[in-house]
Amino acid sequence: MDIKPGPLLQQINEPADLKKLGKEQLHQVCDELRQYIIDVVSVHGGHFAASLGVVELTTALHYVYNTPYDQLVWDVGHQAYGHKILTGRRDNFASNRKYGGLSGFPKRTESDYDTFGVGHSSTSISAALGMALAAKYKGEDRKSVAVIGDGSLTAGMAFEAMNHAGVSDADMLIILNDNCMSIDPNVGALKEYLTDITTSPAYNKLKDDVWKALGKLPVGSNFSREMASKLEHSIKGMVNKSSNLFEALKIRYFGPIDGHNITKLVDTLQDLKNIPGPKILHIITVKGKGYELAEKDQTKWHAPGLFDKITGEIFKKKYDTPQPPKYQDVFGHTILELAEKNPSIFGITPAMPSGSSLKIMMDKMPDRAIDVGICEQHAVTVSAGLATQGMKVFCNIYSSFMQRAYDQVVHDVAIQKLPVVFCLDRAGLVGEDGPTHHGAYDISYFRCIPNLIISAPMNETELRNLMYTAQLESTKLPMVIRYPRGEGVQPEWRTEMKEVQIGKGRKLKDGEEIALLSFGHPGNFAASAIREVKQYGINPAHYDLRFVKPLDEELLHEVFQRYSKIITIEDGTITGGVGSAILEFMAAHNYTAAVKLIGIPDRIVEHGTLKELHRECGYDAAGIAEAIREMMKDKVSVQLFQ
Repeated sequence: MDIKPGPLLQQINEPADLKKLGKEQLHQVCDELRQYIIDVVSVHGGHFAASLGVVELTTALHYVYNTPYDQLVWDVGHQAYGHKILTGRRDNFASNRKYGGLSGFPKRTESDYDTFGVGHSSTSISAALGMALAAKYKGEDRKSVAVIGDGSLTAGMAFEAMNHAGVSDADMLIILNDNCMSIDPNVGALKEYLTDITTSPAYNKLKDDVWKALGKLPVGSNFSREMASKLEHSIKGMVNKSSNLFEALKIRYFGPIDGHNITKLVDTLQDLKNIPGPKILHIITVKGKGYELAEKDQTKWHAPGLFDKITGEIFKKKYDTPQPPKYQDVFGHTILELAEKNPSIFGITPAMPSGSSLKIMMDKMPDRAIDVGICEQHAVTVSAGLATQGMKVFCNIYSSFMQRAYDQVVHDVAIQKLPVVFCLDRAGLVGEDGPTHHGAYDISYFRCIPNLIISAPMNETELRNLMYTAQLESTKLPMVIRYPRGEGVQPEWRTEMKEVQIGKGRKLKDGEEIALLSFGHPGNFAASAIREVKQYGINPAHYDLRFVKPLDEELLHEVFQRYSKIITIEDGTITGGVGSAILEFMAAHNYTAAVKLIGIPDRIVEHGTLKELHRECGYDAAGIAEAIREMMKDKVSVQLFQ
């Protein structure tokens, strides 16, 4: 399908082209940019509502600032589609998030306009501050702008950065894009504080009236900027005390203003360019602006997949037979089932109730299932605090986001042996979101921590059994249960839950000469590979480890005593992962065997579909079968000759 941009947008190949237009033409540019995003995403997929909400802001920023010399940093980056289109990537935008195509997030190697790689939230202020400090040191008249949402502002890192910015005298602008949403609705006192600012008509009217009056003063008036600033502070303190938060951090506060009024945005940004030092502009936007359905259901339309832009129908695959559920949904239904029987169970998630399916429990038990905002560190330690009081906490965090709370896992949970259950969703490769979201490292970075149990289910039944085991009184240590994005393998998954012996694996199949040791969901790929190599007369054994810490040593002694060739299979990095653990066991017990490690290689894996990435990394069924045939090539050649 040939998707063409509007007449003005097709002339814009870089921001310099945008600057050639009159300010009165920017309304049309915004309309065309918004429509182009709708047209492309409806056909090719991707994040949706976030970029629609910042069309005017994106246009204004590139119109006013001298990008890429002036540094523009987008927080998270799933709202940067308009930015990509205006900065030379319009004609290639259909490749967004596709294998070998544009990244779904700003990426430094993709464009000079992408000043900082962003996938995780709340990093923009720190990065922009670093750029501003460098510009100041080098004597460059270079502006730095960070665009951060009210959801991302809940993270501690954002406040750490503002605390530093306020005393740095760095020339930077923070734009607070306030739409009351991240993926799910925002929560917490900060949300209430921002609402208080935006809904104070007395403060906003008085402030506007004063500044209009100041604007009428004659040129050369003795009414200095310092005096105006003092008056502004007095108004804020007198009418709306809560607006002093940013000012208390020594960051000048402006706003709130309508983030969809392109003329107001351009005028305001031009004014702020001439004000030195750290400052924050508070804009109010609507996530999904310009597409009615997305405005009404912003969570659903965050990343809806392919859809009919006219009717709003989201296209779903249709099947003739029942399909397996997503692992996240198995988690969501199972924790509710367990919590109904065990009153000590709590659920905690950092801003991902829908993505993790904890929302199922939140709807039924809002006092025991809690969204803490984009605060992974806090999520872990508040879970630890609950655990000290006898609560059994399931802390559900995406694998890649768990990296942000590593110290808390070590210091607050593992050292104290608090039995928090870490359910790591999106473990392994995640597909189109790419390297910032791949859950590649958790096995390696958790395996070195004492007092930690690390497990992975091969299917839905195993996930339920591991969750059941984790909440038992007899499980005294913190436990990790990691599972991938997407569907499992069992349409009939509501099985009776049974206790699993900690550290005990399963022998799924006996074999001859070669054994496969799999960990987690890739065990299903291994089973398919075993069926494929049967035609060559190869009969591999198959073991599902279930636990990488502690390892099932009895099972491993059996494997090394019976098989001379071993393949380990995991959906984590092979550096320090499951395969490394097997090699350590082999060395410790003086076994000799030919061992091949299959998993995520020691490099950054880019984005693509899960099938494409599994194939690239060699741990899909075909890749495992190839590895088996290679290790058994003498056997294969004999069979083919016969």
